Amino acid sequence: MLIVYPQPLATTAEALSENLKDSGFEVLLAEVPAAEDAKRVEVAAFCWQIMGKSDFNRNDAVIGLGGGSTTDLAGFVAATWLRGVRSVLIPTTLLGMVDAAIGGKTGINTTEGKNLVGAFHSPQSVVIDLDTLHSLARNELLAGMAEVVKYGFIADPWILDTLENDPAATDPASSVFEELIRRSVAIKEDVTSRDFNETGEREFLNYGHTLGHAIEHAERYKWRHGAAISIGMVFAAELSMLSGKLSEADVIRHRSVFEALGLPTSYRADRWPQLLDTMQKDKKARAGSLRFVVLDKIGKPTMLNAPTPELVFTAFQAIVE
Repeated sequence: MLIVYPQPLATTAEALSENLKDSGFEVLLAEVPAAEDAKRVEVAAFCWQIMGKSDFNRNDAVIGLGGGSTTDLAGFVAATWLRGVRSVLIPTTLLGMVDAAIGGKTGINTTEGKNLVGAFHSPQSVVIDLDTLHSLARNELLAGMAEVVKYGFIADPWILDTLENDPAATDPASSVFEELIRRSVAIKEDVTSRDFNETGEREFLNYGHTLGHAIEHAERYKWRHGAAISIGMVFAAELSMLSGKLSEADVIRHRSVFEALGLPTSYRADRWPQLLDTMQKDKKARAGSLRFVVLDKIGKPTMLNAPTPELVFTAFQAIVE
């Protein structure tokens, strides 16, 4: 087995390695950079090299231990070695638990954009231990809540009501927090089970991600994913309203939910040309035309195909700092 992990989890990885060895497994270790720095082809090649030198075969498995970037990388390494070996993902961040490790998407970034190289590859299992979140930095936890909020906007308004009204909703030790995670995972599993290869409704899971990914790229992946997509969802809400779909009250609700979590809802105006160029390379774009996930109403997502440049720019102007 190959355990892929970032340096801050070295002690955990070594303990896991010893447990596996005690159970009779041969174990390899691959320490990789933390966060988005892990999602580079050079890092994947480092893992492949370890596997190649050890005659890693299809009876073996890759274990991804860490946040969403680590599980994305580990899944990609597993998907591409020998055209696919087994993987087990152990997410240790909220983002990884409710999003990155669920659904079989794997990928790495390129200089052109985020997640442009990847594969669909279902893990053998995903191990979620909420106790690992007790030591997670508060700002990291709240950034991960952006994906939980997303599920509220596209599928389950109960999530929004709970976040707005129950202070325990962001406490990893509370039962309501556990229920939020359970519902989020269930939504993603339900959608991806029906549309594994993202040919239809799975695209709805990208609500806020078109602009969000462009912001991450513009910031050279130094921003937390949750911070970027919170802005992306406010932008998508503005676009929804301008398209005659979403009410102004629901747009305001987007801002209030994210601001209550300490997440950003606006972005700098001067980056628009760069953001537009990156969005045109987004995987949802078709024949040079932009496509966005928008909302007819809260809980009812739909696709907005080829909106006019003027409409898109007007929506962006509504979120500039």
